[in-house]
Amino acid sequence: MTKPILMWHRRDLRLSDNPALHWAAEQGRPVIPVFLLDEVVESWGAAPRWRLGEGLRVFGEALQDAGSRLILRRGEALEELRALIEETGADTVVWNRLYTADERERDEGVKSNLKEQGITAESFHGHVLFEPWTVETGSGSYYKVYTPFWKAVRDRDVPDTLAMPDLTAPSDWPASDKLEDWALAADMRRGAEIVARHASVGEAAARGRLGAFVGSKIADYNDARDMLAEDGTSKLSQNLTLGEISARTCWHAAQRAKEDGKPGAETFLQELVWRDFAHHLAFHTPRLTHANWREEWDSFPWRNDNDDAETWRRARTGVEVVDAAMREIYVTGTMHNRARMLVASYLTKHLMTHWRVGCDWFADVLIDWDPASNAMGWQWAAGSGPDASPFFRVFNPATQAEKFDPKGQYRRRWVAELGGKGDDAMAWFDAIPESWEQSPDQEYPKEPIVGLKEGRERALEAYKGRDAAE
Repeated sequence: MTKPILMWHRRDLRLSDNPALHWAAEQGRPVIPVFLLDEVVESWGAAPRWRLGEGLRVFGEALQDAGSRLILRRGEALEELRALIEETGADTVVWNRLYTADERERDEGVKSNLKEQGITAESFHGHVLFEPWTVETGSGSYYKVYTPFWKAVRDRDVPDTLAMPDLTAPSDWPASDKLEDWALAADMRRGAEIVARHASVGEAAARGRLGAFVGSKIADYNDARDMLAEDGTSKLSQNLTLGEISARTCWHAAQRAKEDGKPGAETFLQELVWRDFAHHLAFHTPRLTHANWREEWDSFPWRNDNDDAETWRRARTGVEVVDAAMREIYVTGTMHNRARMLVASYLTKHLMTHWRVGCDWFADVLIDWDPASNAMGWQWAAGSGPDASPFFRVFNPATQAEKFDPKGQYRRRWVAELGGKGDDAMAWFDAIPESWEQSPDQEYPKEPIVGLKEGRERALEAYKGRDAAE
């Protein structure tokens, strides 16, 4: 009897350009696609878990259309894989590599244990453009600054994408959990229905979104990506984080646009490499995701969670652009990248609150949550991270709003109390917990919880104190 191959899916919910799946299919043996709700995935926040459930549903349908199916199991990864090996007679398990510490610890443990058992366990390069250990400085170290990293990889050859493989089904399928029994949307409560309106789920949707972006938006990407009220970005982050489209697919599409003379293509390529840079650093310095990357910041007098941070979460700071952004993230599960910088700077500097508080909140409410990119973005804004924005660079939200939302359209779109009575502004009140007791009839705060000038001066004073103490 031909022994099947177990294809362990994680952040690669796609059929095309999936190296591990492609290799498995090429062996001419039955392939059993598997997803495990394991010890790593169980730790995800509410919105990432909900979005995962949507992604698994659509991916399962795509596999069925391809004559296959997705087997779902819940439990510790090694135990569940061993059980599936016992049930199916499989002698090979394959997957695409991931790079944060908890993912690597899990994967290394699975690989070593399966090999001791006599099982072939192979991992493949499929989540990033350039694997972390393949990009080195002249001295053989890892990169700590983005621009040299970009220069080191921008002219590298990126392999062509792989076609969707023909999958051979086993004669008997193992039992599978039912996706609905996992209740991945439970922690979203009533917000799931609101966020669902803004999600673009699955490989087909991701490819359509990439095509539309390259066809009509990438030329103006340099400028449009910073304008808060414009639809000028690719909006592919939620698809990239779950691997519904590969970074290579996006890279080659952007390279073709660059060859066609579309000026924004180079900037988009740089954004794809910024994502790689985050995983490069998470691999080489695992503390990036949970502790100050620059250890000299450990003594900085940031506050832990506090009432001001809760006001920030509830989008009632009295700073219009900050509140608009915090409502956008809760209603859509995503946030404009320029706005992410503003709300992070405001929390860590004006409100003197530790970046981990914001990082944890984003990890709970983002449907495009990526552990490496999220942590690096927060540490960049806070000043504690690699290649960080200097701490003394304190964004002024008011001047940023004037520059990137000059007509106030973004602020009115999301904040009903500012006159924005459209569907997006009103959806906030349907999405938030009822215990927050907010309504569109409330008066908007007359003053910010911390004055912009006052907050800036307090942050700079603390920064000077840190320097004096060193």
